[in-house]
Amino acid sequence: MDFGQLLGELIGGNAVVIAIAVFIIICVMLGVRIVPQSEKHVVERFGRLRAVLGPGINFIVPFLDRVAHQISVLERQLPNAEQDAITADNVLVRVETSVFYRITEPEKTVYRIRDVDAAIATTVAGIVRSEIGKLELDQVQSNRTELIGKVRELVAAMVDDWGIEVTRAEVLDVNLDEATRAAMLQQLNAERARRAQVTEAEGKKRSVELSADAELYAAEQVAKARRITADAEAYATGVVAQAIKDHGIEAAQYQVALKQVEALTAVGQGAGKQTVIVPAQALEAFGDAFKMLKGRG
Repeated sequence: MDFGQLLGELIGGNAVVIAIAVFIIICVMLGVRIVPQSEKHVVERFGRLRAVLGPGINFIVPFLDRVAHQISVLERQLPNAEQDAITADNVLVRVETSVFYRITEPEKTVYRIRDVDAAIATTVAGIVRSEIGKLELDQVQSNRTELIGKVRELVAAMVDDWGIEVTRAEVLDVNLDEATRAAMLQQLNAERARRAQVTEAEGKKRSVELSADAELYAAEQVAKARRITADAEAYATGVVAQAIKDHGIEAAQYQVALKQVEALTAVGQGAGKQTVIVPAQALEAFGDAFKMLKGRG
């Protein structure tokens, strides 16, 4: 008996057992599904949704159930897209956007939308155009954060029925054509020139105000000095008047003679060589003054 005959007799006697073992192995292979952490599997039975398998070991009915879709739940990024939009003040801008999303409910995604990336890109483009159309160019540039928040909120609401979560939606850049840039640059230069003129005018105005304040202060000081001098002269006149009242005309003559002496003294103290002509009345004044002084002593 050769080896072939021996193998035929062995298989023939245990064919049923072997067939059952093979069937069991096939059932195990078809019924046990190991799903990675980064995926979810959609199971169909006779073409209809049966279940969604999560990460780990899962069991399905062999020959009846099948894994129809293996969906990654990792976050995805759409390619950066550019679209034209017109602002509320009729300025054409080119907006560059970027969107990040991930699939959270695969049973909605696979049965409600065919091309996820194209659908999200179209939705974002429409929302960006709509929101920019409500704003003027200056508002688009200055309120970038509010615009991004509004776009993200609207996109998330639109794609929620597709089982998709939008994690980020960014407006990366807002570009203008050359004509608009030139016009804006001209406007910016004009605004800078206007501000410079306003600053210069305010400086001149402040200078005039300070000069007027200085002149007013000087005038007040001069007036104050004049008042003090007038008060002093009034006081001196009052003293002289009181002396005349108390001592008679001699007190007045004494004051006049004293002033004459002071005047002649000032003339004699002048710088340089000079000739001083003293009138005869001056000598009499000196004499009267000395007599009065002697009389007082």
